Amino acid sequence: MRNQKSLKKFPDVKIITVVADVSNEDAVKNYVDEAVKAFGRIDGLYNNAGIEGKQASITEYDVDIFKKVIDINLMGVYYGLRYVIPVMQKQQFGRIVNVASVGGIRGVLNQMPYVASKHAVSGMTKNAALEYGKDGILTNAIAPGAILTPMVAAAFKQVNPDDPKTAETEYAQRNPTKRLGQPHEVAKVVAFLLSEENGYVSGQTIAIDGGESNIYGNS
Repeated sequence: MRNQKSLKKFPDVKIITVVADVSNEDAVKNYVDEAVKAFGRIDGLYNNAGIEGKQASITEYDVDIFKKVIDINLMGVYYGLRYVIPVMQKQQFGRIVNVASVGGIRGVLNQMPYVASKHAVSGMTKNAALEYGKDGILTNAIAPGAILTPMVAAAFKQVNPDDPKTAETEYAQRNPTKRLGQPHEVAKVVAFLLSEENGYVSGQTIAIDGGESNIYGNS
């Protein structure tokens, strides 16, 4: 609701909403078609939908949940690229940001499908940058660390169901900043990468984690 109220500050801005299951190719094609129908073009794509799945060891992981994580985190990003890139090619301009994770640049205990999907997102980002840079399309990925979102809060509840706040505090002590990140700190990076201000950054997976990924395995 807060975001909707904020948008009212810009009464001349046209906004449409399209509900889509990103693991469904037809649903993704539809949201792209609806965007083109409403605006005539697509300048930016933020491939943000994703789930953690559950926390379990490799041999104990539920195969159905594994497949669901891949369908949403990997195929959902691919479908977005598949249907948005041709629109951007016609324009000879586009900016794409895919959401990986620090799980896309390192391992995370008990989250194998999440890590696999996010490494794949980083790889697809590199390929898209290589293949479509000539068309004026810059593609990057972000790798947020522990950002205080509902999904991360739910993960701490899995770690310590009785006292998730303690799990959060303990985790934050590993970070050089001694705190978790905030969503607006991610948003500022994304806004730059999607804007015309970004003229030459492409094919990168940018960690937004307070520097923590630099010390994993060494502390």
